[in-house]
Amino acid sequence: MNKSYYTERNQKYLLDLEKCKLQLPKFCEQFFVGIQVTSILTRVGYAHDLKIFFDFLVRKIITNKAVRDLTLQDLDKISAFNLESFLSYLSCFEFNGKMQQNGDCAKDRKLSTVKVLLKYFYNKDKLTSDVSSKVASIKIKDKNIIKLEHDEIIKLLDIDKVLETFSNHQRIFLQQTKKRDLAILVFFLGTGIRISELVGLDIKNIDFNNNSFSIIRKGGDSDILYFSNEVADKLQDYLAQREGSKELALFLSLQGKRLQVRAVENMVKKYTQKIAPLKNITPHKLRTSFATQLYRKTNDIYVVAEVLGHKDINTTRRHYAECGVDNKMKAAEVIKYWI
Repeated sequence: MNKSYYTERNQKYLLDLEKCKLQLPKFCEQFFVGIQVTSILTRVGYAHDLKIFFDFLVRKIITNKAVRDLTLQDLDKISAFNLESFLSYLSCFEFNGKMQQNGDCAKDRKLSTVKVLLKYFYNKDKLTSDVSSKVASIKIKDKNIIKLEHDEIIKLLDIDKVLETFSNHQRIFLQQTKKRDLAILVFFLGTGIRISELVGLDIKNIDFNNNSFSIIRKGGDSDILYFSNEVADKLQDYLAQREGSKELALFLSLQGKRLQVRAVENMVKKYTQKIAPLKNITPHKLRTSFATQLYRKTNDIYVVAEVLGHKDINTTRRHYAECGVDNKMKAAEVIKYWI
């Protein structure tokens, strides 16, 4: 697997983390050292959440100090009520001169970050108690799963017909990237990988001898996945078009550089709006579409979890495979009293 892409990405996040730490209390340095076994993405997420939390503290609770001057003794004075007030505050607040709003998921994530911080220092005997244990997490309501159905996927992959729905000017432009775009769409829908995994792929990661490819998963682990002959055909069509390029990245922009996340997101949105205008389809929802189709074919949630790279089977069950709906439909047909 090409480490350069991930090394470059991680270096960017490390710089972001260092900048964030300069806006946090000095004792947070110990916290980030203590959790360095976590991924850099996790630590950066914690840092941004903590900036908001400590800004709240000096605005509402400890108003006689600046954030950088806060101490562990100040942290030890926080009550469960203060944390509950923080959750309420997150509904609508000002940060860095801008008004922000958070839904339940964002609130719960920020509360979880604060809980990790307080538990860490409590376990290190730096705090006399862990008041966050007295604050319940927010119960997140299950959302409807948004995905493409089988017939919509068939329409999407008939890319020539989809192109006919664009203006002449757009169609001329998209003809240049048609084979690349189709290869990306088929790759998402045929393997279920994440967008970060897709843009990090290099040509050397693809093995057409056994239709396999190597990736680095979200947590940093390497993995090998497989693709169908259909995916292989579209990939080879695209690679034949870009023959002669010395760029190692698999998917390239028109400038011949590695395609970036935002560009892939825009491309997916552009095509999927033509066949499913009422659905806000993103690369992640293409992953959901793949997972749902895979579950319906295999009826094995563990297979789905393994292919998606989930360590917790409940994540798969909750977010990707509509097990409940399918099983309920089957149950309705199983029990018959009138024959």
